[in-house]
Amino acid sequence: MSYTLHQPSSARRGGLLSIVIGLHVGVLLAVLAAKTIAPQMAETPLVVDLLPAPQVEDQPQARPLPVVQPQPVPRKPAPLPKAPAPVLETTNSAAPAELAPIAPPPEVEPSPPAPPVPPAVSQARFDTDYLRNPPPPYPPLARRMGEEGKVILRVSVTPQGTAEAVEIRTSSGSKRLDEAALKTVRNWKFIPAKRGDVAVQSWVLVPIIFKLEQ
Repeated sequence: MSYTLHQPSSARRGGLLSIVIGLHVGVLLAVLAAKTIAPQMAETPLVVDLLPAPQVEDQPQARPLPVVQPQPVPRKPAPLPKAPAPVLETTNSAAPAELAPIAPPPEVEPSPPAPPVPPAVSQARFDTDYLRNPPPPYPPLARRMGEEGKVILRVSVTPQGTAEAVEIRTSSGSKRLDEAALKTVRNWKFIPAKRGDVAVQSWVLVPIIFKLEQ
């Protein structure tokens, strides 16, 4: 297949030329119009409206304080002249002045003497070796029956060291054991109690234990 190029006719070329010329004329007119509008805009004056300043209320003016005029101070009356005091004439007496008698100091009564310290009291004793007090014998019947116990006797010891009275303070539970202890202690010798260096009568407790040997 082949293509054939046709050249435009003269009428058609004239139309194209007129279009090009019209476009150039339009651009030229647009440039001229822009140059004429710009000076007009530049020459337009700028108008600025000034707003009125706000009104400031007048502050109340301070009133002046009333002036107090000082009052005149009353003058004190002039003091009256003092009357002269009478002058008394004194004479020295040759007689000496009498002095009041001086009272003697009160007598201080001596404090009573302190009471004497009571002498120490020692208790009666029965457990010293040199007294040689024999133990009570074990009753044969109580031994056969296997009786044991502890009896406590209360003994009144004389100043001479003998047993004046013997009482049962705590029983052993066996009458035979209690009787054997009473009979033996009545013949014991004691060291009497002493108040200071003086022997006195006193009570002493004597414990006696009955126990069978295994």
